[in-house]
Amino acid sequence: MKIAINKLFIITILLLPLTTFSQAETIFNGVTLENTSKEVIQKMSSISATVNIVTPSVVRFPLAKNTESHLICTNISIENKTIEKAIFTFVDDKLSHIEARGNAVKIFESKQKDTARTYLDYKVYIKNKLFLNEKKDVAWILNEEGMHLNLFTWENPYFKSSYKPNLEVSGKIPDFITMGANINTLKPILEANSAFTNTEELDGTDPNAQVQINCFGVNYFGFPRKIEARFGDNKLNTVWILTAKGEEDRIRQELIKHYGKPIFVNDTWEIFDNWKIGLRKDKPEILLLTQELGLFYKKEFFKQ
Repeated sequence: MKIAINKLFIITILLLPLTTFSQAETIFNGVTLENTSKEVIQKMSSISATVNIVTPSVVRFPLAKNTESHLICTNISIENKTIEKAIFTFVDDKLSHIEARGNAVKIFESKQKDTARTYLDYKVYIKNKLFLNEKKDVAWILNEEGMHLNLFTWENPYFKSSYKPNLEVSGKIPDFITMGANINTLKPILEANSAFTNTEELDGTDPNAQVQINCFGVNYFGFPRKIEARFGDNKLNTVWILTAKGEEDRIRQELIKHYGKPIFVNDTWEIFDNWKIGLRKDKPEILLLTQELGLFYKKEFFKQ
């Protein structure tokens, strides 16, 4: 058994150099990421039929540390054209995510000068961090953390006027993630608990795994996330749950609640449950390991 604790990014397009800020969002009357809610409300009020902000009492958007809010705008005028609806999501009162629907793809594409790349069902304009789904006519604009979390696969529930958030969230590891389970047994279970999945053969850089199932839209801690399930010799031995820095302390408290205090802490890791669960802090993620692999890493990687 060899060490491969540093996971590679799976979406190769996301490894390309990124600009320090996005430009795609400026079609909304000059809105830019990092604007405050007051600034965006001012800019959007003059080009939208309705503007309404929602601030949930329980923070569940991963990028948010203390507060989240969603500015819902309808019938937005863009150079004599109309986007039916857009939601601007703020974390700690900074614009961090935009999702637009209804005539959105056509309008955004008309403004792009780069050539789109393709990933799954998405057209990607990587310099602008712009993702388009032509089938659903949805556009997403992300920041750097949103790229890590694959937030282009998240659909803001506030597009549904009837949406009422569940006030109870849990950081317990989902029961259907069965470490050591056979891939043929677990794959349909992962698919049933995901919005969609894709399976890839790994490139050999991880000596302990040959196949990875990428699971999108898996509910963990009140939010649909990407989970990367790795199989070695057809058995699940490693899982990465993608998280964000803003929610680190909330997740930590939930892990302590369900699995006790960490048994090992350094600048990069906090380890729980006899080396089977790790909270990674340099690149926010939760790592799940089989007992065998966890104890191996304890000795060989963490030198404990």
